[in-house]
Amino acid sequence: MEVNVHQAKTHLSRLLRRITEGEEVIIARAGVPIARLVSIEPTKAPRPLDLDKGVFEVPEDFDDPLPPDLLAAFEADNLSMGKPAKHGGKRRRR
Repeated sequence: MEVNVHQAKTHLSRLLRRITEGEEVIIARAGVPIARLVSIEPTKAPRPLDLDKGVFEVPEDFDDPLPPDLLAAFEADNLSMGKPAKHGGKRRRR
C-alpha cells in the first residue's frame, strides 16, 4: 500500500494496525516513495518464569519488625531527609 505524507500523518494509527497484520506501507512525497514501514519482529524470546526457583527461600521472619538498631538507622536517615532545604538570597518572582 502507498500513501502520501499527509495521509500517513492523518491515519498513522490505522496504518500501524495494518503493518502489525503483516502489510507493508510505502510513504511517498509528491508521488516519490521516501519511506517503507514494516513490522518489527521480536528478536528475543520472552524470558521464562521461575529461572531461579529453589535458589532462594523467603525466610519465615521476612515481614517481622526490624531490630531496634536497624530501625533507628532508617529513622535517622528519614529525619535528616525531612529537613527543608536552605535557600540563599531572596526568591525571585516569576
